[in-house]
Amino acid sequence: MNKKYDLAVVVGEYQNQQGETKKQYKNIGAVIQNDNGFYMLLDRTFNAAGLPNPDNRSNCIVSMFEPRDKKPQQNNTQQNTQQNAPQQNNNDNYEEDVPF
Repeated sequence: MNKKYDLAVVVGEYQNQQGETKKQYKNIGAVIQNDNGFYMLLDRTFNAAGLPNPDNRSNCIVSMFEPRDKKPQQNNTQQNTQQNAPQQNNNDNYEEDVPF
């Protein structure tokens, strides 16, 4: 199986240190591909009814992000990766710029 996309939803917003409003994402699954086609793996604990819904819509947006390589390539790269890494809390929430 080959992972094609990470699936994420916006669960809130926050202010970064520069005062910019950023979206906070939660990873809810993945899209994978094998010899039989594409499949979506969805986290069993995900409940779309719990998402913010300020516009009172009957649907929600699920974003698809290409997976990123999590292995740093060299010491300098590792240091830069750690400095630019998304802030993660216990709920697997991510910044807008680098969701995974």
